[in-house]
Amino acid sequence: MSITNESQVKTTGQLPVITVGKSGTKPTWCPGCGDYGVLAGVERAVKMLDLPPHEVLIVSGIGCSSNLPHFLNSYGFHAIHGRAVAVAEGAKLANHGLHVIVTGGDGDGYGIGVGHLIHAMRRNIDLTYVVMNNEIYGLTTGQASPTSLMGAKTKSTPLGVIEQPINPIALALSSGATYVARAFSGDVKHMGDMIAGGIRHKGFSLIDVLSPCVTYNHLNSYDYFRQRVYKLENSGHDPSQLMKAYEKSFEWEPRVPTGLFYQVSKPTYEDLEPALKAGPLAHQPVTGLKGKRDLLEEFV
Repeated sequence: MSITNESQVKTTGQLPVITVGKSGTKPTWCPGCGDYGVLAGVERAVKMLDLPPHEVLIVSGIGCSSNLPHFLNSYGFHAIHGRAVAVAEGAKLANHGLHVIVTGGDGDGYGIGVGHLIHAMRRNIDLTYVVMNNEIYGLTTGQASPTSLMGAKTKSTPLGVIEQPINPIALALSSGATYVARAFSGDVKHMGDMIAGGIRHKGFSLIDVLSPCVTYNHLNSYDYFRQRVYKLENSGHDPSQLMKAYEKSFEWEPRVPTGLFYQVSKPTYEDLEPALKAGPLAHQPVTGLKGKRDLLEEFV
């Protein structure tokens, strides 16, 4: 983990403290892609919280958005399609002292990975899931995704989508997530605040980010969202009220709410798991064996 710019070093007394910042790898997204904004939002969030690289793990699946772990100097793991949340759960249970952030797209998270997502939310695993929702499959060049709006014409639906889209916010609320928010990649400051709140929150956090695909989705563009989005915190919304949050989750036309829909404090899976009472498994001695090397040799 190398320091790549001066902004990543903060001084506390006489000792420099390294915080998460950009890695030396440059993003390769299409010019104008909303995911650039999400990357800036994630970086803003971890810097707001002064998180050092060795305390942060970013896990992703497959897709344009899932390249994000490459671009920050924290720990990262690039998993397979739809399995990012499952991998992140395993990492969190092995070392629940880590801040584990999952990043991916709507196809990865709300399509093939939705089963893992639902069970992680109902368990209230302490994860922060940032979904770059562009309402299209970008990596495979423009097919309809689980969040494509009805009527949207795509490579796989030239006559228009005939299915109802998944509602990520309503799904999260009904599945047990304890921090549910939406952001817009055209507003990095607000998005960074939502992501920081999710990381700070103890429990499963979903931040659904409206992240335009400028190459394949010409319906849900920056202009489309700028004309519609508004902030819940400016409308008097109370995020402690589940049914009010659920009602807001169904708003789309003519206005799209962003911000914190719902937050509640509940015990996490890690709080209730007896095996974790003694601390992170990664720091506990391996019972009945000489050491971790012996355990690894059991599988070779």
